[in-house]
Amino acid sequence: MTGTMCPDAAAFDHPALFYRNLDEYVRGTGRFVRSALAADEPVFVAVPGPRLDALREDLGMDAAAVDFADMTELGRNPGRILAALQGFADQYPGRAARIIGEPIWAGRSPAEILEATRHEALINTAFTDRTATVLCLYDTATLPSSVMDDARRTHPTLIEGSHVRSSPAYVPAEVVCADCDPPLPEPAAVDVELAYTGGRLGEVRERIDAWVRGTGLSPLRRGDFVIAVNEAAANSVAHGGGSGGLRLWTAGQGTAVAEIRDGGRLTDPLAGRRRPSPASSDGGRGLWMIHQLCDLVEVRAHDTGLTLRLHISAA
Repeated sequence: MTGTMCPDAAAFDHPALFYRNLDEYVRGTGRFVRSALAADEPVFVAVPGPRLDALREDLGMDAAAVDFADMTELGRNPGRILAALQGFADQYPGRAARIIGEPIWAGRSPAEILEATRHEALINTAFTDRTATVLCLYDTATLPSSVMDDARRTHPTLIEGSHVRSSPAYVPAEVVCADCDPPLPEPAAVDVELAYTGGRLGEVRERIDAWVRGTGLSPLRRGDFVIAVNEAAANSVAHGGGSGGLRLWTAGQGTAVAEIRDGGRLTDPLAGRRRPSPASSDGGRGLWMIHQLCDLVEVRAHDTGLTLRLHISAA
C-alpha cells in the first residue's frame, strides 16, 4: 500500500476506505488495527454487527485489545456517533487514538444518510487539533454512488484498494452541512398541531402524553418520546424567542414523529452531537438529551428560525 493511514504526532487524519467485499474490508481494517496496536495506540471499532464478527475472527487474540461497538445500535441515530468517538479519544489524553467507524450501511433511510453525512463532515471540525485517526468505511457494492460522492467531499484522504490519495473533492464542513439542510418533506397527515408559550408547557406535555399513548410505542419508548419533545419545547421557550409550534404524527412502521418550530438560532453546528460540559448553560444539554433519546433527529437551521424533527420507532 502506498501512503499511510496513521498521521504524524499532533495531527488528525480522517480517511475513507472504500471496499467492495468482505475480504477487502477485513484486509483494510485488520491492517489499520494491527498497525495501531503495534504502536501501543488505543483502538475503537464501531461497525455494523456482522462486520465486527469478521474482524474479530481475523484479529484472533489481538481482538482482546480492541474496544468494539455495533454501529447499528450505537449509531442508530447518527447524531449520537460523534460523542462516542470523542468520548473514546478523551479516555487517552496525550495518546493518538485510532478509530474505525461505518456510519452508513445498506438499509439506512435517506434522512438517516443525510444526517450521517453531516456527522462525517463535522468530524473534521470536532477533532481539529487532536491527535487521532478516524477511518470511515464505505461498502461500494451496496451503497448508492451519491454516498460515495459525499464521502469524497467529507474525507480529505481516500483509500481504494492499494492506493492512498488526497481527495480532490474534499470541501470544508460548513459547505457539506449547508447541503444537508434541504426543506423537510411535509407529512401526509398531522394528528396534533398547537402553538405554545412558556405558560403552556404543562398543556403541551399533557397533549404529547395523551397522543403518544395511541401509537404503537412501548411504555418505555413513549416515556422517551414525551421527555424528548417536552425538552425541545422547553428549549423553544428558553432559547427560541419564548414561543414555538408543535406538530405530531405517525410515519411508517409505527414511528412517532414530533416537529418543533421556533425563532431560535443554532450557532454551534456541534450542539447536541458532543457531550456538554458540566458547566454548560447555553441549551446544549437539552439537545444532547434529545439526541440520546431519539432514533433520528433532523435539524434545520435557517434565518427564519429553527426546526427540529424527532423520530422514535416502535421497533
